[in-house]
Amino acid sequence: MDHFPKPTFLELFTPKLVTVFREGYHWPQFRADAIAGLTVAIVALPLSMAIAIASGVSPERGLFTAIIGGFLISALGGSRFQIGGPAGAFIVLVAATAHLHGIEGLLLATMMSGVFMLVGGYLRLGTYIKFIPYPVTVGFTAGIAVIIFASQLKELFGLALPGAEPGEFLEKLAVLSAAAPTVNAAAVTVAALTIVSILVLKRLRPGWPGMLIAVAAASLAATLFALPVETIGTRFGGIPRSLPLPSLPPLDGGLMLAVLPDAIAFALLGSIESLLSAVVADGMTGRRHRSNCELVAQGVANIASALFGGICATGTIARTATNVRAGAHGPIAGMLHALFLLGFMLVAAPLASYIPLAALAGVLAVVAWNMVEKQAFIALMRSSRGDALVLLVTFLLVVFRDLTEGIVVGFALGAVLFINRMSKTIAVEAHLPPPLDDVADRTNGDRYAYHAESASDPHTVIYRISGAFFFGAAATVGSVLDRIADQRRNFILDCSAVPFLDSTAASVIEGTVRKAHRAGVRFFITGATEQTRRMLVTHNVRPPQVRYKATIEAALRQLKTEGETGPDL
Repeated sequence: MDHFPKPTFLELFTPKLVTVFREGYHWPQFRADAIAGLTVAIVALPLSMAIAIASGVSPERGLFTAIIGGFLISALGGSRFQIGGPAGAFIVLVAATAHLHGIEGLLLATMMSGVFMLVGGYLRLGTYIKFIPYPVTVGFTAGIAVIIFASQLKELFGLALPGAEPGEFLEKLAVLSAAAPTVNAAAVTVAALTIVSILVLKRLRPGWPGMLIAVAAASLAATLFALPVETIGTRFGGIPRSLPLPSLPPLDGGLMLAVLPDAIAFALLGSIESLLSAVVADGMTGRRHRSNCELVAQGVANIASALFGGICATGTIARTATNVRAGAHGPIAGMLHALFLLGFMLVAAPLASYIPLAALAGVLAVVAWNMVEKQAFIALMRSSRGDALVLLVTFLLVVFRDLTEGIVVGFALGAVLFINRMSKTIAVEAHLPPPLDDVADRTNGDRYAYHAESASDPHTVIYRISGAFFFGAAATVGSVLDRIADQRRNFILDCSAVPFLDSTAASVIEGTVRKAHRAGVRFFITGATEQTRRMLVTHNVRPPQVRYKATIEAALRQLKTEGETGPDL
């Protein structure tokens, strides 16, 4: 077996930007990255403001996040093509945190989540994010999409609410329903124009920046016809034309404790979202990202984003895919995307005041629809009851309870489902008399072959365990072994087909060996790997109570050499 050296610390945490420069970076690569960066910036401009507004903060905070967070994620990250910025998945969490703890609490939670991701990356926890079950990711993505769409109903219909909009899904729907008589026909028209424009352009001109064109058209129509709709200018007074100076949020112990659950949720969701995005980019390009390096970059980006007044930054799947399709060569594209956004903000900030909020709501409505992996959802519902249960529980908890709760419960259910499935793959097979194929294979030197006359000895029983022997299968296998361990004078347990054995399984075998030893049974374990044998010895499965042999045939030869089989039982 070939043993490949483990990657060093520097190899694990070297940003892809360094790798790209080492390979050679010249004008053709820069030109490709510049075009891709501009393309993504045009997509990210309206989207960043829309996500910020939906998150309950002012639109410039979305731009600060995309500029600062996006630049650092690309510069320091472990993916060649990752585009960072504010993400729709965070809307619910950010809005709830801002509502409960104010903007200072939100910035503090964002900074703390960055520290958690930074530490998680250096502890190499990014490797384990991939163990999130697929039904969980599909379920929580669909749940987030439903919540995002629900959060935009007020702006889509221009509703006038008597008070603050509730955060809970059912309460929100009840309040919005009660406000139905206040529907603003102009807002509905603007939102519909935006959605239709995006969909038509995507179908007829997929290479064009449909979202930006649709928002620009809606803004122009609202201005020319003096439509009575809310705009960024009327609600927020526009956006600034420069970045703010970095400043620390108040590091108050009580506030830190209060926002700790939110910071953990930000870190968990940001890690999952960013690494899923990196995996999508890998699948589109054939490259491989460095997951722990990516987590470190996400951590640094969130700390810096909070210092500049931004919200949570993460890798975004849609913008990353756009970057790949636009022909990006490496991380320079993502860095340029951030610089282009900064240029847009410096030059065109006054124009943002004319953007109708209904138009941005239309953008997010399209984003929510695209977020739902509809084919995957249907396929999982049809695949098995277990997968459907995990999917639905995650989806419903995200919509009606809490995002973090949905992920945790979905993951737990997925783990139980996996354990149940794995426990059914293990088999305990008796070899008395031996199968014909075992006798035939002896001529080919097969390690499992043994003599028919020896194996047919009524004083000897041979059992072979096949599959991963772990706590989930321990009870089943243990009951079988207990029934036969004292029924023969010689007991051979073949573990050559056991790829993995945990402490619970070792304890079961130790109990079987102890019982057999008291009954005067000679116990052999054959075919155990070094790892399996080490685990068994650690649990006191050792000579003289048990003897280890490489093959069943070697154990049979040992018995034949010893001759006497012992007293009748």
